[in-house]
Amino acid sequence: MSLPSLRPDLARYAREIADIARAAGLDFFETRFEMVDFDTMQEIAAYGGFPQRYPHWRFGMEYEKLRKQHVYGLGKIYEMVINNDPCYAYLVNDNSTVDQKLVMAHVYAHCDFFKNNYWFSKTNRKMMDEMANHATRIRRHIDRYGSDRVERFIDTCVSIDNLIDPHAPFMQRTPPREEERRGVSPEREVEQDIVRYKSKPYLESWINPPAETSKQREALLAERERKKHKLPPQPMRDVLQFFMENAPLEDWEADILSMIREEAYYYAPQGQTKIMNEGWATFWHSRLMTTRILQDDEIITYADHHSGTVHMPPGQLNPYKIGVELFRDIEDRWNKGRFGKEYDECKSMEEKRKWDKKLGLGMEKVFEVRRIYNDVTFIDEFLTPEFVDRFRMYHYRFDPSTRRMVVVNRDFDKIKAQMLFMLTNHAQPYLYVLDGNYANRGELYLGHKHHGVDLDIKYAVETLKNVQRLWRRPVHLQALINDEMVLFSYDGEQSQQQKLHGDMPPPAHAV
Repeated sequence: MSLPSLRPDLARYAREIADIARAAGLDFFETRFEMVDFDTMQEIAAYGGFPQRYPHWRFGMEYEKLRKQHVYGLGKIYEMVINNDPCYAYLVNDNSTVDQKLVMAHVYAHCDFFKNNYWFSKTNRKMMDEMANHATRIRRHIDRYGSDRVERFIDTCVSIDNLIDPHAPFMQRTPPREEERRGVSPEREVEQDIVRYKSKPYLESWINPPAETSKQREALLAERERKKHKLPPQPMRDVLQFFMENAPLEDWEADILSMIREEAYYYAPQGQTKIMNEGWATFWHSRLMTTRILQDDEIITYADHHSGTVHMPPGQLNPYKIGVELFRDIEDRWNKGRFGKEYDECKSMEEKRKWDKKLGLGMEKVFEVRRIYNDVTFIDEFLTPEFVDRFRMYHYRFDPSTRRMVVVNRDFDKIKAQMLFMLTNHAQPYLYVLDGNYANRGELYLGHKHHGVDLDIKYAVETLKNVQRLWRRPVHLQALINDEMVLFSYDGEQSQQQKLHGDMPPPAHAV
């Protein structure tokens, strides 16, 4: 897709704003702006921000949704920026000059966040090329195996593309064999794992009876032998990786699944940092626009458009508003020293209101937060009762008698807990592979890790059907429903659910 370059005046603004942003402390990859019309922007947005993607019906559906939102005044896309090196950003050609300046300042802050936030550090910085490569590979599969067959398989893969482990890039989930790591034999390692209590030599047989030690040794050896034949050796959250390694897929199917999984990992940090990323970009565009960029005759237009971006009606959570105000709150608190043991233990509200140690640590702190936090840790660490009260982030319901939104809950702990639940794994369930050879029949056994909210049974059953299409043998899902352990099963033709009892064959692991 060949796109026109910027007009000379916008190219000059882009250079000037980049210099201003760097002088303020932002650090970003080279950023290339390209001008697009309304339809092209909708196409790029439907493709997830990329100008080229593989052919699939859902991109057309997303385009129609975005186009209608714009036509009916329900939403407008001002910018689109891609986490890449160099970063690519798109400007709509019919936006006003003020809007273009705002978007540029906003984009540079996004690019700074992409480059410096820890949760983006493992992403593919050449994803623009990789997406085009994926499109080429899938088109080849379509030419060879037919569009209907390939599209049906993509449907199945994207329906479960959330079954990955977003933390996997930052840690080694599957440890190496302990005996190889330690350089000791399995028998010696078992001896190291036996629980023995310290004692004097003449009390050893009393404190650590040989019979008890022998019983532990036999149990540990039996457990090691059992785990040798278990697949996977421990609960595995990255279900897609397990399928790639163990499902009976044809080569072209494994190739497509690997691409879907790679793209899911690329987009995962964006879901993990939505509030922070948008808040950081808004924090900086508002600061740079009002202090360094705007002309006097542009202020009113800017204020009107900025206020629409951060508007947050009762009962709704606007990530732009929550994010920017939390960053501002952090800056203010660390400038005044409103943190730490002394401040937290102060009981006088009047003293807290006037508290100002003039530390001037605010800007240093916001850059630190930008570097190491994600949305869950951001909200958990910095959301305060005062912040919730100031922005009335209460729980609301619609009162039909007054036709108004009314507050139904002001409890800070409950409000915070609900926000954290919504942000943790995007309010989606945690599913793990527990056994790839359940009951020694080659069946797949999944487990749901319960976090206080039951699975939606309708979605659980449909997910299980899509999992079975990849595994091609019966699949099972264990979940806690209404305080009872339930086993959902699907064999390719019919689904069943039953309560689990003690006489049923257990899976290899428990979540």
